[in-house]
Amino acid sequence: MPLAPLVSPVNMLDDDEAARTARHAILAGFGDVAQRRLAAAHVAVVGAGGIGSPVVLALAAAGIGELTIIDDDDVEASNLQRQIMHRRSDIGHPKVDSARRVAKDLSPTIVHTVKQRLTTENASTMLAGAHVVIDGTDTFETREVVAFACESLGTPLVWGVVQEFYAQATVFWSSPPTGTPAVLLRDLYPPESVGTVPTCSEVGVLGSLCMQVGALLATEAIKLITGTGEPLLGRVLIIDALRGRTDEVPLRPSTAAPARPAASPPSVIRLTAVEALAAQQAGATIIDVREPSETSSGVIAGSALIPLQQLLQNPSLAGTESIVVVCKGGMRAEQAARALIAAGRSASVLDGGMDAWSGAAREVVVA
Repeated sequence: MPLAPLVSPVNMLDDDEAARTARHAILAGFGDVAQRRLAAAHVAVVGAGGIGSPVVLALAAAGIGELTIIDDDDVEASNLQRQIMHRRSDIGHPKVDSARRVAKDLSPTIVHTVKQRLTTENASTMLAGAHVVIDGTDTFETREVVAFACESLGTPLVWGVVQEFYAQATVFWSSPPTGTPAVLLRDLYPPESVGTVPTCSEVGVLGSLCMQVGALLATEAIKLITGTGEPLLGRVLIIDALRGRTDEVPLRPSTAAPARPAASPPSVIRLTAVEALAAQQAGATIIDVREPSETSSGVIAGSALIPLQQLLQNPSLAGTESIVVVCKGGMRAEQAARALIAAGRSASVLDGGMDAWSGAAREVVVA
């Protein structure tokens, strides 16, 4: 059933914004009041990639008053197949810069951009003040961080994931209106059930499906903000693009789930390029978890090359010395470091990965 709107409307829209959003104003059951609620709303979007791109475009076009866009990555050529905010001229530049540009080109939305990695330490601060958070990240570790922060803040989390030709979308909320059960990420994916989730760089992803799911998540945020329609709280939408099929399954709170938020994932120490070099000189092993197709273009001198999946399956390959884990941007390295720490190793990551190492003009040799 519909829930009460999250946001009180602004008093009025200016003439230009009223004209720009006129097709919303004539929607039955939506109208001027819902549009003014959108103008008063603040949405945080975590990730400016395949899912985040259509989310930002749709929300800016819809007239959301304030957007916070969080992403610490730069645009790569391989992003352009699905990350529709970015252009060839953006390659090498921060994703948040092109996100700001396209949002401002569409509407008078106030745009805050944060080029910083979301962590257990900073997530609640970064997401505080948003009426709705949309998770467009691409690793389960980061999704857990976002979900934990939203649980702590009591903020509804609109959540979606795309892999290969398949997708899921739902809404999690630790503090929904009275009479509505709270549904959390761990109700869908208990921590012990997740295992190793491949990234899109490992298994691929259909670009057009990212656009479909991003638009769907934007619609869920609009419904929550305006109190229009029935949000996906307590339901999971499952999309099979190959079969052209959409299914829905109910999602209920797990009786095994604790009443309070689960403990946040352990922190991983991040080293600068200078600190990583000093650690290597002091005897630490640098392990590069990128795939052979990536390491062929260059590696840190003296590093060991162990692809992520191989390392996760057999942490003993890392040896017993202090370890600094490296990947391209840092996300895979953090996943490997957590697995190594769980296996009793001392592990840290090179913050920003090979991008940061090269940016600091450190030595790179051909593998």
